[in-house]
Amino acid sequence: MTKSGQVYKCEICGNIVEVIHAGEGILVCCGQSMTLLEEKTAESSQEKHVPFIQEVTEGYLVKVGENIFHPMEEKHYIEWIELVVDGMVFKKYLNPGDKPEVLFKVDKGKEVYAREYCNVHGLWRSK
Repeated sequence: MTKSGQVYKCEICGNIVEVIHAGEGILVCCGQSMTLLEEKTAESSQEKHVPFIQEVTEGYLVKVGENIFHPMEEKHYIEWIELVVDGMVFKKYLNPGDKPEVLFKVDKGKEVYAREYCNVHGLWRSK
């Protein structure tokens, strides 16, 4: 059974799917079950992946790497950054060469967290 917000990846073609509406079925691509991506929260390499959220006047600034930014190279970059505020989801897609940070101009909330997807190291969530 899937849950809303889960992210799955096809290990054959690389398709990535985020569940919008939970269901009973199994997600399949290229003839096999897709892999559920676990949200990592602990750094284990020199590249920084855990999203850092800063509350600013206009909303929230989310950076990947608090003091040292994550690489944004053609073969290794942050594909997207997502902010969740009280159940509302805001997402920005990035490209190689972009800065790995996004200013989300949204109202402040009580429950706030961020996720990001690195094309090499997978799915990460703020603490």
